[in-house]
Amino acid sequence: MAPKTTEVYIPKYGQTVEEVKIVQWLAEDGDEIKKGQEILEIETDKTTFFVEAEGAGFLHRGPYEVGQTVPVLEVVALIGAKDLQFKAGAIGAEEAPATESAEAAEEAQAAETQEKVSAASEPSAAPSKTFASPRARKLAGERQVDLAQVTPTGGGGVRVTEKDVLAYLAAAPKATPLAEKLAAEIGVDLRQLTGTGPGGKITREDVEAARAAAEAPAVVARPAPVAPAPTALPVADVAERIPLKGVRAIIVDRMAASVHTTARVTLVTEADATEFVAMRERLKARVSEEWGFAPGYNDLLALIVAKALRKFPYMNARLAADAIELLGHVNLGMAVDTERGLLVPVIRDADTKTLQQFGAEFRNLVDRARKGRSLPDDLSGGTFTITNLGMHDIDAFTPVINLPEAAILGVGRIAPKWVYRPESPNAPVLRQMVTFSLVFDHRIIDGAPAARFLQYIKGLVEEPYLLMA
Repeated sequence: MAPKTTEVYIPKYGQTVEEVKIVQWLAEDGDEIKKGQEILEIETDKTTFFVEAEGAGFLHRGPYEVGQTVPVLEVVALIGAKDLQFKAGAIGAEEAPATESAEAAEEAQAAETQEKVSAASEPSAAPSKTFASPRARKLAGERQVDLAQVTPTGGGGVRVTEKDVLAYLAAAPKATPLAEKLAAEIGVDLRQLTGTGPGGKITREDVEAARAAAEAPAVVARPAPVAPAPTALPVADVAERIPLKGVRAIIVDRMAASVHTTARVTLVTEADATEFVAMRERLKARVSEEWGFAPGYNDLLALIVAKALRKFPYMNARLAADAIELLGHVNLGMAVDTERGLLVPVIRDADTKTLQQFGAEFRNLVDRARKGRSLPDDLSGGTFTITNLGMHDIDAFTPVINLPEAAILGVGRIAPKWVYRPESPNAPVLRQMVTFSLVFDHRIIDGAPAARFLQYIKGLVEEPYLLMA
């Protein structure tokens, strides 16, 4: 019996990735492929991924070459019988292979019917309904799911399957039964809400607040600042041109947006890190062999900042169109220098992790980032960022806020310095000193509250044993 024909298509990586570049084919046209075998390497603007075969058979590649840019969900190859010819949409709505599952056959038939109805009623109009299998529609009806909100994977990414609906339901936000009932009654989408209950759970009060915001008078949106038109560049001897694409293009856009849209204020303080350094040295000697890595200054500082963000939740915030939103999870971004440019891996729920857990996860994220193997979730969802240039002998600097976050902490080098201490007012003593630069958006946070946050961080650096308090 001939093997089932399977499409090889470009997966959807996150919400912002619309196209990818083909890095290399890992199998030749006509090669026999096993299910799960990596057959294609692709590159997004941040990292690279491998596309695996979802079926077994012979590979029939499409007209897509190395270096070519391809949109997501595009079918780039087929896997099936040896004499199969590549044809885009070969497993589309027109027909289903005899060996497909019952649901796949049903969804193909439903898609065909939908196309015929649309063509007969309004030949020139775009389809107004979402393609979905009968099982997907049945489940969506029972669970009150809007199929337009579900990401399709069937038929090369154009039809919603029962599996897609189940995945959508599994990713639904946590809410109390009362909140779910009230949201269903008044038509509030729980996915648009940030929970304030334990563990970020959505409560009845959150739903009522969302309804009140929806019923409030419309807020006139502030016009976005207009960037000045680029001026003609003078004639110059250009040694090299580096195209603005990939990570560098993202940095250009986001940093410019941050500078033009935020009301930035910088607070600078110097902390005595002598005890901080001593604690790190003791930990390094005690646990490095057991943990498999030596805890670093970034690990300790991250736990201090995470603790501070939980104590001062107004720093763990973002600005919406009509409100300041305090966020329920502390997702700490740690800026990392890579060959591809500046990347910010995110450690989720950093305030709940031990030093060992944080250090292990952070090192895995950094390793993937520097190898260009970051997963989509690795680089998204941050609520506050730390950036450290101390290893480059930088004492202090003013980092740019990583939107939509409210603030960012810049960390300088730890260096010995003669200072006067209360216990030795008449003679300086040699201490390990470090400078912190807190940049915050004054639209969201006022100066005094931001200063208290930074003062708290300084206090824990100077007396790190208070981390246990």
